[in-house]
Amino acid sequence: MMFYEKMIMEVIMNSIDIKNFSTQADEVMNPTDRAKVECVNIGGQRIMKITVQPGWRWSEDIKPHVGTESCQATHLGVIVKGSITAVHNDGSRGTYSAGDAYAIKPGHDGWVEGDEECIAYEFAGAWGE
Repeated sequence: MMFYEKMIMEVIMNSIDIKNFSTQADEVMNPTDRAKVECVNIGGQRIMKITVQPGWRWSEDIKPHVGTESCQATHLGVIVKGSITAVHNDGSRGTYSAGDAYAIKPGHDGWVEGDEECIAYEFAGAWGE
C-alpha cells in the first residue's frame, strides 16, 4: 500500500466510531434494583440505554436519592420496548410506548406501565439527576 493510500485508510477508520452498550459502556449505573443505565460517549455525544423494570417509578426509586420533588432532567429519546407514563408538574400527561420518540421538560414524575420491562435510548438529558 502506498503512503497516501495508508493515510486515506487511517482517516476513514477514524471517521467511524462504534460502541456496544453491553460490552463497551463508558459508564453503567444501577440506581435501584429496578433500573439500569448504560452510557456511551460517541461522536462527541452521550447516549444512554435505560432499562427499567415493572414497578419502577421515579418518585419512589430516584426521588429519595436526589432530593427534588420531581425529576429535573430534560429527556429526549426513543422507547424501543414497553411503555412509560410521565406526568408533568403543569398537569400534562403522556404515555410513550415502543416506537415512540419523546421529549420531556424538567418537572415531572414517570413510571413503567404494565408488566413488561421498558428499554429506551436517550440522546439528551441526564437520567437519574
